[in-house]
Amino acid sequence: MYVTVAIIIRIISNTFSNVFQKTLTANGTAALAVNFYTYLGLSIVSLFFLAGIHPSVSGYKIWIYAVTGGLLGASGNGFLIKALETGELSVLGPINSYKAVAAMIAGIFLAHEIPSVAGIFATGLIIWGSYFIFNSTEEGFSLKLFKRKDIQYRIAALIFTALEAVFIKKIILISDIKTAFVLWCFFGMIFSFLVLKIKKISIRLSGSKSFQQLVALIATTGLMQYTTNYVFKNMNVSYALALFQLSTILSVICGWKFFDEKDFKKKLAGAVIMVTGAAILIL
Repeated sequence: MYVTVAIIIRIISNTFSNVFQKTLTANGTAALAVNFYTYLGLSIVSLFFLAGIHPSVSGYKIWIYAVTGGLLGASGNGFLIKALETGELSVLGPINSYKAVAAMIAGIFLAHEIPSVAGIFATGLIIWGSYFIFNSTEEGFSLKLFKRKDIQYRIAALIFTALEAVFIKKIILISDIKTAFVLWCFFGMIFSFLVLKIKKISIRLSGSKSFQQLVALIATTGLMQYTTNYVFKNMNVSYALALFQLSTILSVICGWKFFDEKDFKKKLAGAVIMVTGAAILIL
């Protein structure tokens, strides 16, 4: 029961985190600054958890996982926010379902795993569902679409966050969800700050309203990550990722509701088909 509740909270908080990310960038705050501020706020919250941190932090292995996961997480989240800065939430959200296709392709070439009939059918569903969504764009369902920066950033985010999930799971296995959360926050803050310095981007917020939105973003992102850790602790990562695809449908709804994104019915139908395909492929 608790796992089910955690999955529901994770799906809702993840989508609303995307909503606040897009709103902040639309109001003039740089995407990478939003990324840094998110991790900074969560790192401050994490200070309250330090007293109960797991003894495994004295070992070198957990630090290797934490550094690697932090780098992947900060990069993935940065790319995601950059994508949302100019792209539509109802288009970018469903792309996450391609994570399952990427995993299958990697399995063919790296592990020599031949997909089953169900796997091929599921892949077909994901591609078919994405046709409904991508066909609503100016480029349509074509290779031209993948030349768009927002699509490229979203695909990069997909790859980085998929790899990050593996290292989060490794940290949880040798410690606990609280320690994994604290390390995720601190190393995400460090790497997102380094990116800001390298890119020489201002960390200025654009007004008091943006501060309120940032607080909401920090809260939803914190909820998203902590419940993700809880689900990873109690469930196989691939199963969890399949269930998390349900946020695709909510992304389409929020894109229509909050940002007046068009072709709602077509995108919703496509999202449902893609989620079905991703679930079959992963499970």
